[in-house]
Amino acid sequence: MHTYDVIILGAGAAGLMCAARAGQRGLRVAVLEKAEKPGKKILISGGGRCNFTNVDAGPSNFLSANPHFAKSALARYTPRDFIGLVDRYGIAWHEKTLGQLFCDGSAKQIVQMLLDECPDTVDVICDADVETVVRDGDAFGVSASGEHYSAPSLVIATGGPSIPKMGATSFAYDLARQFGLKVVEPRPALVPLTLGEDDVLFRELSGVSAPVRATAGTGKGKGQFDEAALFTHRGLSGPAILQISSYWRHGEEIGIRFLPQADGDWLISLKRDRPRAGLRSVLSEHLPDRLADALAMRLGAQHGIDRELGNVPDKVLRKAGEQLANWRFSPNGTEGFAKAEVTIGGISTAELSSRTMEASKTPGLYAIGEAVDVTGWLGGYNFQWAWASGVAAGDAINL
Repeated sequence: MHTYDVIILGAGAAGLMCAARAGQRGLRVAVLEKAEKPGKKILISGGGRCNFTNVDAGPSNFLSANPHFAKSALARYTPRDFIGLVDRYGIAWHEKTLGQLFCDGSAKQIVQMLLDECPDTVDVICDADVETVVRDGDAFGVSASGEHYSAPSLVIATGGPSIPKMGATSFAYDLARQFGLKVVEPRPALVPLTLGEDDVLFRELSGVSAPVRATAGTGKGKGQFDEAALFTHRGLSGPAILQISSYWRHGEEIGIRFLPQADGDWLISLKRDRPRAGLRSVLSEHLPDRLADALAMRLGAQHGIDRELGNVPDKVLRKAGEQLANWRFSPNGTEGFAKAEVTIGGISTAELSSRTMEASKTPGLYAIGEAVDVTGWLGGYNFQWAWASGVAAGDAINL
């Protein structure tokens, strides 16, 4: 039997950060990772350069059944705190669009930094496939790959089922339920959407990308993003679509504004300035040719705009402009957990302390990172939640 102060299940971003903080407080920590090496999801993120945080990360950038839950951890460990850690290790980084920070070199630097932050009291044990977890009196017992571990504290940091080819499973949820914790229905997030036969015209635009304003959801659950959308052979992808996928529910529509900067009556104004222009040629000035062709074809069929703008009534042009400003798509699904960058849903925040991440019903049990029902936007936000929740637990675990 290997005895520790805390056992952390999962050597991902949250688990390693938690281990480092707990170890620095003098705790003896075992990090059990079923993969052959730690930080595998970190290594593939950001095209191998790890989008390790976002300078604008705050509670409003996260989805959860309790939108207030993430406030405490995010306020106590900010993007500036993690940037300070990166700078102390001399890791060069740069800012891309929308506050996204990436390593100049390799994501391996972030994994190595986290490992170097772990003192000698931390053992990171890979190829440790957990078989059973039990509560035995005041201690948790874990059997993994034939070895047995015991500790008074246990941290669930095994993430969600997104990217199963990386070994991701729903283990965290099964374990949470074992200890009586509720789980918010998990579903794929930051994932491409698929389109049915009604939108086959757009599926044929595979490879075409354009800046759009994408919207999904309603009321307080509405998301809106001005980024690029990418047409694929199965449907829609690109940053704008990945973002709104977290807000979309099966059976709902999404809205795409194809010319985000154009006002409502721009086609009428154009008709007066250039009456001999055709809709297709006008659209191709602002959009890729294949997309302009598809939109002009659909609008022409629906509204009869198959001639010079000067010969089209204003009310028809107004309707066409309105449709371009809010083109409705009805996705028939997503590309699933296989293509999802993260999971929305997870261990219910109602079961956890927002300050310590400890389960109220089971003292000594903690849940952090993607395993919890806190999901960030695309662009470094989910890593910031991993760091912040890992710090919250690592600083709170009792000796």
